[in-house]
This record gives sequence, structure tokens and C-alpha cells, in this order.
Amino acid sequence: MNTRKLWIAFSLFVITVFSQVAFAQGLNWEGQTGALITPFAYTASSPARKFGKPEVSFHYLNSGDVIGNDYQFSITEGFAKRFEVGYTAAFSSAGNSPLSYLFSNGFNEFHGKVTIVDENARKTKWVPAIAVGALGRTGVQRVGQVVKYWNGANPAASKSTTNGDFYIVATKTVTQFKVPFLLSVGEKVTNASVFGVAGNSPSWRGRLFGTAAVVVKGPAKSLVVLGSEVSQQPRYVEGLGTGATIPTSLGYFVRVVPHLEGAPLQLDLGVAQLAGKIAPGVDLQARARVGMGISYHF
Repeated sequence: MNTRKLWIAFSLFVITVFSQVAFAQGLNWEGQTGALITPFAYTASSPARKFGKPEVSFHYLNSGDVIGNDYQFSITEGFAKRFEVGYTAAFSSAGNSPLSYLFSNGFNEFHGKVTIVDENARKTKWVPAIAVGALGRTGVQRVGQVVKYWNGANPAASKSTTNGDFYIVATKTVTQFKVPFLLSVGEKVTNASVFGVAGNSPSWRGRLFGTAAVVVKGPAKSLVVLGSEVSQQPRYVEGLGTGATIPTSLGYFVRVVPHLEGAPLQLDLGVAQLAGKIAPGVDLQARARVGMGISYHF
């Protein structure tokens, strides 16, 4: 099993690094231009001083018997080669564990991003793109809210809450070597637990995230991107006290661009490491969970 996981992780890492175009146009889990779970400093494609055509995506993650299945439907719009805004609707189907009622509701996600430093600014070859962004989630009825308001019969009767992220990220695609690669690192201030899947954290926390990826040519003029990423999470979940702790999230992904020219379509396959045993006797069973995504730019 360990050998199999390592092989999957290695395969996913090799697909992500081939070209900036491939990275720039793909949407992540929450609808931002990025990898699988982290945003890049790039924005959705758009012409100078004009709106670009929208990009849409669908993501699915089998989160296990406790959390269930998660689905994300996103639309993102770029403007002036520098801005992007978007909306994501998050849905879920309940698992079959006694704890599944804590994760049975969907919510809304609104995001925006602006690139403040262009990649290779002033004709350099080493300056990364730098962007700042924000993401807000509304209608969240997960874990803490359910624990606080659940009436014993209907988890949906819980009052909803909000949470969000504010972040800065730097991304650089290096093309001076035989195999191009991408590096991205950022920091976010958040009060969300596991991207909102586990609801809120008790307070706002600064957390680091990053991505490393490579890109190779695939068959029939396609590109294959292999990447690995990491995203720290607030340690505690609102409503569970300090007896339950959340680990850092890891992602391993393969991104396939079927046709290089224009690259309107991208396919993602990934493995996410979210949360396992968070407390004695409490296992969320969300480690090594398989997901997929598809993005299309009109």
C-alpha cells in the first residue's frame, strides 16, 4: 500500500510543471486559478483592459465514510490580465458514519484576486508573480454550528455562519532548464477549518501553503502536469475544543491538457490527505482520498 501511494504521488508530481499556460488556466478546488487545493499568483485569462471569457469547473472528492462526497461547481472571470473574481457552490452527500451529520450541508464561496507584481517584471527572468486575494464562505453549517445548534433530529436546523481567507502568494514558472518547473508559496490568514469542510476554527490564524510541479509533453500534443502541494490548517475546530487537532493538508495531482494550442480544457486527478485520527477514538477517515476535476475556458 505504501509503495502504491508513493507511485501515485510521484506520477501526480510529474504532470504539473510543464508550462505557465497550463498552470494559469486551471481552477483549483475553490475556483481560484491554481493547483488542486492552493491558489497561484496567476489570474484567469483576459485581454488588457477588458473582461475575458469565463472559466467553469467541476471538482469531486470522495472524502470517505465520515465526511461523505464533496462536489464543487465554479465559475471564474478574469479582467485586464490582472484581476479575477469567481463563485463556487459547494455541495455534499452524507457519509454513513454516526459523525456524518456534522458534514452534511453545502455552502457558498466567493473569491477575488489581483496580481500586484507581474512575473519577470522589468525584463527580469527571476521575479515571481505576486498576488493578493480573499475568499469568503457563507451559509456554512458544519461541525461547530451543528454541535451548538443541533436539535437532535435535524442537522439542517443549525444556524449558518461565515468564514474566510486573506492571502498573499508568489508563483514562478522556471523555463531555463530542460524540464520546466513551477514553485509557488504563500501565506493566508483564515478562520476556516480544512477549507470550510470542517466549518470554522476558534480564531483567525496565519497559515502557510505552497506548490511544486513539473510539466512534460504527453501524447497527441497534450501536456501532463505533475504536482505536490501543502496547506497548513488551523490546529483546532470550533465546537470540538482542544481535544481534537487538524493536521496539515497535502495534495498530489496530475493535470492533463488534451490539446496545447488554446488549452481550453484541463483534466485533474488527485489524492488529498485531509484528516485522519483527530482525537482518541475519532477518525475522520479522510486520508489518501481520491478526487477529480475538469476546467473549461470558453
